[in-house]
Amino acid sequence: MSEPKMARIMCPNLTCRKVLSIPETARGKTVRCKSCGTSIRIPSSKPTKPAGQPEQGAQTPPSN
Repeated sequence: MSEPKMARIMCPNLTCRKVLSIPETARGKTVRCKSCGTSIRIPSSKPTKPAGQPEQGAQTPPSN
């Protein structure tokens, strides 16, 4: 039997910051942190690219 895919998110509450494992089926829904009770909206889709990465085809200045 295969286990459901899990996503890992960090609680946005600055006094908590626990890492939560949530099932992929929770995407697009609101979940509550078990540690502090903060409601967290889970994005409906995965990010398309890592933050800080240049877009495909973006020009970078040549290094000398």
